[in-house]
Amino acid sequence: MEIGEISFKDVIIKSGLWHTLQNRNAEKTIYAVKDRFADTGRFDAFEFNWTDGMKNKPHFFWDSDVAKWIQGVSYSMINGENRELEPFVDHLVEQIGKHRWADGYFNIYFTMCEKDMRWTNRRNHELYCAGHLIEAAIAYKHATGKDEFLKYMTDYTDHIYKVFAVERSASFTTPGHQEIELALVKLYEETGEKKYLELAEFFIDNRGDKNNNDFQNDETYEQRAYDQSHLPVREQTKAVGHSVRACYMYAAMADLARINGDKELLGACRRLFDNTVNRRMYITGGIGSSYVKECFTADYDLPNAEAYNETCASISLAMFANRMLRCEVNSKYSDIIERLIYNGIISGVSVRGTSFFYENPLSVGRKLTDEENGFMEEYKRRRPIRQRVEIFECSCCPPNINRFFASIGDYLYSADDEYIYIHQFMDSTADIGGDRLTVTTEYPLDGKVKITWNGKRKIAVRRPGWCDKVICGAPYEMKDGYMYFENGGDTEIEFVMTPCLMTAASAAEADSGKAAVMRGPVVYCVEAADNGENLGDLFIAAHGDISCDYDEMSQLYALIADGERRAEQTELYAKYDGRNTHCKIRLIPYYTFANRGDSEMSVWLNVKP
Repeated sequence: MEIGEISFKDVIIKSGLWHTLQNRNAEKTIYAVKDRFADTGRFDAFEFNWTDGMKNKPHFFWDSDVAKWIQGVSYSMINGENRELEPFVDHLVEQIGKHRWADGYFNIYFTMCEKDMRWTNRRNHELYCAGHLIEAAIAYKHATGKDEFLKYMTDYTDHIYKVFAVERSASFTTPGHQEIELALVKLYEETGEKKYLELAEFFIDNRGDKNNNDFQNDETYEQRAYDQSHLPVREQTKAVGHSVRACYMYAAMADLARINGDKELLGACRRLFDNTVNRRMYITGGIGSSYVKECFTADYDLPNAEAYNETCASISLAMFANRMLRCEVNSKYSDIIERLIYNGIISGVSVRGTSFFYENPLSVGRKLTDEENGFMEEYKRRRPIRQRVEIFECSCCPPNINRFFASIGDYLYSADDEYIYIHQFMDSTADIGGDRLTVTTEYPLDGKVKITWNGKRKIAVRRPGWCDKVICGAPYEMKDGYMYFENGGDTEIEFVMTPCLMTAASAAEADSGKAAVMRGPVVYCVEAADNGENLGDLFIAAHGDISCDYDEMSQLYALIADGERRAEQTELYAKYDGRNTHCKIRLIPYYTFANRGDSEMSVWLNVKP
């Protein structure tokens, strides 16, 4: 049975944490990204007036940065915000129309900097940029009703189809950085033009084929694994390589499996999802444990201080999980989305909404002196940045936050002919086929959810994987993590939310002997700002009390836990004397760390039995 998406266009989030995050995105974050893109020349590049010797030489991924920002603005306009930015975007669209090639091609870098080299370098993001421009054009049409941008991008896509699927005249066969596959599925669904779906299939089916011209330089297995070209996609079983590329590709595979009823492709998606979330994912939902090539490494290799966890990677995993939900309703997908939207994604932007993390570690040690930093650089011992910044040289994450936050409503609900599926709990209303669904809740501040629905279809509600006790007066049946109700009307559910200690698999050696704290879907951390320096001296009591204290900064509860602190030791080595003192440990939601100045931080704590 076809599982239909309920678009964010039909969802209104009325209050709560995500209401605040959406408003902040529209009021602050979109403008913060715009200003920094202006400073760095990303918008000026669309004027096509750069020449050798000028500053701000266009980069080969700048098109994608601006495209994601346009998509975010478009989604925000659909939500009723940021309409004043329409003339600014119109000008960018006008420049695209003015400077595209006669055959439909558009790429700033290859037009300005390497005009004779288009479709020759698989690594330089031409197809990736094209994909993001296609998505932006579809979003802008939905926001404004204007179709010029979409016309330019369909012309461009027709050119790509001719070059890659018909003539086979490019120097490579598949994208070096996946993303266009997702965009092509969207373009097919927008236009009904079958060849766009065929082109997505072409790129997916040819990936990893050693007979195509992607491997003319006899690259090694490791090099091929970097962009998931080591094997045909249907034969892949482990999440390898660059984590953003991987999950963008997996998401497109799930789209194609759903549309085409491709069981073999769906099987590959299931295997890759399970390997990702059960062996290669942090407790926050972050993925990509190595800064070297921003890659997955090995099963259970999840270091905390060195954790990379690019914000875009978390977003891409949410996209993959959401597409799997459209293939099959199972809480293992929606549980991961929940983990991401309350932890590993929203940690990527400051609580003020104007600065960003590219990477999201689970531990931050003491601040080094300038001399120590010099040694770290010399000997290549890497530490993550300690404070969010306003822009990066590779600034893919900030505009990705813009578009994800504006469209979070896509992740709440879906439907088939028989049921409305409630995947995430936000205080919201949704228009579903002319009927109104209302969810009233303060989640995740507490676990009480009231659902009002009087339509013809029945309701299925996810029971969160973290929840051990449900209070509900109405009868229901459980299936694949969902509570299926046969009756409509008002349904009140409480997912009893109690702070708890979490442990990691024995093979995850970085967390051996330690515990993390969660309350509901929210992962917590400790900062020196609350608990003093040398966080490694803290021990949380395994069976101690944990109380809640409302925290204005996070709009959630901080936690106060029983624990002990080891007596400060100044000698390098001394005999252990066991002199620990009782203390109260204050924990804050992980997503809010590094918002109160420079401070040590840790998610995982020593445990006192």
